[in-house]
Amino acid sequence: MRNNRILLSGAALAAAFLASCQSTKPTASTKQPVLMTLGNQEVPASEFAYVYRKNNSSAPDAGSRENVQEYLDLYTNFKLKVLEAEQRGLDTTQAFKRELDGYKQQLAQPYLTEKSVTDQLVREAYEHMQKEVNASHILVRITPEADPKDTLAAYQRITALRQRVTGGEDFEKVAREASEDPSARENGGRLGYFTALQMVYPFEAAAYKTPVGQVSQPVRTRFGYHVIKVNDMRPAQGEIKVAHLMIRATPGMPKADSVTAKKKVDELYSRLRKGENWEKLVAQFSEDAGSASGGGELPPFGTGRMIPSFEEAAFRLQKSGDLSAPVQTPYGWHIIRLIEKQSVPSFEQMEASLKQKVARDSRSELNRTAFLKRIRTENRFTEVPAMRDALLAQADTSVTKGTLKADAFMNRVAASQPAKGKKSTALMPTAPLFTIGAKPYTIKDLLTFAEQRQQPRAGATPQHAMQLLYDQYVDQSLQDYERANLETKYEDYRMLVKEYRDGILLFQLMDEKVWSKAIEDTVGLKQYFAANQAKYQWEPRVQATLISAATPQLRSQAVTYFSKPTGKGIAEASMPTDQGIPATVAFNAKSATLTAAGMSALESLANQMLADTTLSITATAYAKTNAAIPLAAQRATQVRTFLTSKGVPAKRVLAGQQLGGKEASTAAAVNGVFLRGSTRNPAIIEQRLNRSNPLAVQIQQRAFPKGDSKVVDGVPQQPGTYNVQQDGRYYAVIIDKVLPAGPKSLNEARGQATSDYQNYLEQEWIKELRTKYPVKVNEAEVNKLVTK
Repeated sequence: MRNNRILLSGAALAAAFLASCQSTKPTASTKQPVLMTLGNQEVPASEFAYVYRKNNSSAPDAGSRENVQEYLDLYTNFKLKVLEAEQRGLDTTQAFKRELDGYKQQLAQPYLTEKSVTDQLVREAYEHMQKEVNASHILVRITPEADPKDTLAAYQRITALRQRVTGGEDFEKVAREASEDPSARENGGRLGYFTALQMVYPFEAAAYKTPVGQVSQPVRTRFGYHVIKVNDMRPAQGEIKVAHLMIRATPGMPKADSVTAKKKVDELYSRLRKGENWEKLVAQFSEDAGSASGGGELPPFGTGRMIPSFEEAAFRLQKSGDLSAPVQTPYGWHIIRLIEKQSVPSFEQMEASLKQKVARDSRSELNRTAFLKRIRTENRFTEVPAMRDALLAQADTSVTKGTLKADAFMNRVAASQPAKGKKSTALMPTAPLFTIGAKPYTIKDLLTFAEQRQQPRAGATPQHAMQLLYDQYVDQSLQDYERANLETKYEDYRMLVKEYRDGILLFQLMDEKVWSKAIEDTVGLKQYFAANQAKYQWEPRVQATLISAATPQLRSQAVTYFSKPTGKGIAEASMPTDQGIPATVAFNAKSATLTAAGMSALESLANQMLADTTLSITATAYAKTNAAIPLAAQRATQVRTFLTSKGVPAKRVLAGQQLGGKEASTAAAVNGVFLRGSTRNPAIIEQRLNRSNPLAVQIQQRAFPKGDSKVVDGVPQQPGTYNVQQDGRYYAVIIDKVLPAGPKSLNEARGQATSDYQNYLEQEWIKELRTKYPVKVNEAEVNKLVTK
């Protein structure tokens, strides 16, 4: 632990702080050496030694005076916070107890398993992964808890079917006729190729053991009995490593954006097919930020680990450097480039992930069986067979119907007990069925369990249904007993539970005293920011527009949009016309009244101007004679009035009139107003210029600090327009102004300032705790950990 403070974002992270900090309350009944006292609270030296060694064993300076002291300081601060939480009773709340219990259930899982069996299953799964099996099957359904007579009938039926196919009948024909797998009617029982962990374990194990062309013996899974015919076995495909170039296109996006994305990816695919550099195009255009800077490379993957359409296209590639045509997934369009195909990774590389998969797989039932067998012995499980058999004999139809009531069952049993003095097994509620350790588990306990867990079991006998409930109760009782005694059996588990306990307490108090307080205490944050203004400063920057274009002509065209007008008009004749606005607004002849079409055109224009706050309009009305000038002026003014009434700022609409001119030679000119627009919205300008080529122009407009863009860094850092050619693209850098170094506002530095304020609050809080709970350290115990 090298940080000078503890940062926690949850109970689990809190536990990870020292992977270790224990409760301040010693658990041993005998007096232990004391490391230190916090107020009146003693901290055992053994606890600190345990967590120190656990968390510093691999540190280069472990055992040095500096390392021990640094860790002791962190540990002391941690213990002070936990002590304060305990003093405030945070460990007594129901919320705390529920959360801790949830973590205990999770932490117990590694101790409620059989490691040796897990290791064997993991190794076997890896061996199976070296091959892929193509198989067919025939299924006779039977539930895992079926009555023995039904199980026998199913077994006899599957055996008869096996005899038919081994006797010469076509496997697919028999599967279509007799298999109880509904898909067999269509596929004749064919399952295609599969590998380890894709089928239930008994099925997988039998398939891998059966020679190609042969039919297995009957195999039982949770679905029923199967016979399996192995059609083929081939080496596994392994993993594949690819790179991709992605253009985002998500479900539900506007159709126009979806079309644009498809045009972009098609254009890129065409350019790649012509030999353009992959890395350059990925860096410039791929919208997968996580991979674009690395040539689009993705981690290796195998079957079933990617979106199917992506995976299928990738595995079809044969040679390094091959490209796929654009492939669509829910994330967008991808062009995939094969880097290499890899065989199945080594066992060491896959071991950790295989353990997780095996734990979730049906293989885990073998582990559970072995685990239960072990703890039966360790915890001295002892049955009372006579009592068990007598209870099973009393089972009635309430058990098979799922309507058993514990009290009613016992009352019925009591009424049927033999007369006093006759030799029999007395079924009393408190009579033990078995013991675990020294703890008895009674008939009443079982019946209570059965009442809660029962379910209808059509076709089963009452005795079989009760036997199933009894077996479930035995297994559950063994697991519960083991779980309840983990802290006495395993020191590592006990210490880990303490870590999480203290982590939960610490999280609650840290949130109150530091994290939420820093966010909610706006006055305190402002005061802290003002007192530490020197820490929050801008480096010199430039406010600029960066244009990247495919050709010099496109660059010049884009730059024109950002040129400043030279006359009084808002949009000069030299400015590009925004092709999204109407060319003419129609008025009624000889009046200043808009036609219906003219009204509709202006309504649409107003909406466009409200959406694009950079769009400016010049409205020009022509007059053939001096007498027509007033009417032309009224029409131009009407356009201005209409747009401003819809919320468009007046400074973005210039109305005027003009006498004569070639434009006034048509009837439309006499009865209308010409519109000319200019926008500086980068997204709209891109859209206009990219109609024929989706990659023609890209525009960024923001403040650029040094190091943010190589192109911007390479031009003079002063206002002006600069042209640059780099990597086959033509750039224009339009610097509007230089933003000098200077203080940031609180809003600009809020994230960093809030974090620093939290740190400040924590340090102040620790000072208060050290005053409230004076710390006295037993240096002799600390010195025992100093080894160099």
